[in-house]
Amino acid sequence: MDGEATGRTKCTLANWTGIAYKIPRIMLEQCKDRKNLKQSGVYFLFGDSEKEDKEKAVYVGQAIVRQTGEGLLNRISEHIGKEEEDYWNEAVAFTTSNDILGATEISYLEHRFCEPATKAKRYEVKNKDTPNIGNPTEEKENEMEEFIDYAKIVMGALGYKLFEPYDKQENEQEDPEPKPDEEPLLYLDRKITDVGSVHATGRQTNEGFIVYKGSHISLVNDGTVLESIKRRKEKVSLDENGNITEDQFSTSPSAAAMFVVGKNANGLTSWRNKDKVTLRDLEEKASEEATE
Repeated sequence: MDGEATGRTKCTLANWTGIAYKIPRIMLEQCKDRKNLKQSGVYFLFGDSEKEDKEKAVYVGQAIVRQTGEGLLNRISEHIGKEEEDYWNEAVAFTTSNDILGATEISYLEHRFCEPATKAKRYEVKNKDTPNIGNPTEEKENEMEEFIDYAKIVMGALGYKLFEPYDKQENEQEDPEPKPDEEPLLYLDRKITDVGSVHATGRQTNEGFIVYKGSHISLVNDGTVLESIKRRKEKVSLDENGNITEDQFSTSPSAAAMFVVGKNANGLTSWRNKDKVTLRDLEEKASEEATE
């Protein structure tokens, strides 16, 4: 719309009546001439999170056309000027080219967008409660699910991995044998003086490293541990046995190892597969096979 990657963007897809707008917060006023943004729809407010275990935050909202004729743009603008909502810097709004979204559709979409965003645990979801799904007919539900599928494609194209968990094999620990195209499970077992033993299970992803819930980590940290990791460990949730209750994402194997052992650690040699082969050796073998 503006000829700039950081400016406003309008997105459509073939065979889809949906329309998406990505709008920087400081450019809302420039969208007043957009008739589609006077319609009903759902919207997302993206920004930075203040939580140690999350880098980004999102709020999922809905807008119904009011008697004044105002819809999406007006509702988004109402989030400006509130100190507690100062975190967001960009909005993504979804509506349709034929203005068919009513109260039933909007409630369903808001619920179905908020739910997977919360489960993915990638963003801090600012919604205090999960929106009510309403009572749509089976036909309307199928129609909205198709809308959601297209909307997720657009959201990914805009650079927001809101609905994608860091680890897509959430049930892998119940079935530890990885599929051929998946990274193997890795383990870190170590005895630490004055602390005891740590036992952790994890896996590399294309974005970093996951330490799985159920891992037993050291809560003692020495001076080599990064401050960001220390703060995250202070807030980590543990069960009655001292095991973490949620998966923890790190940007690298070494950062993940540091999180587990509470001191500086080389992730390439600390993490090993079930046959005790180090991650370094696994990567070297994979590299050799790729060049053959």
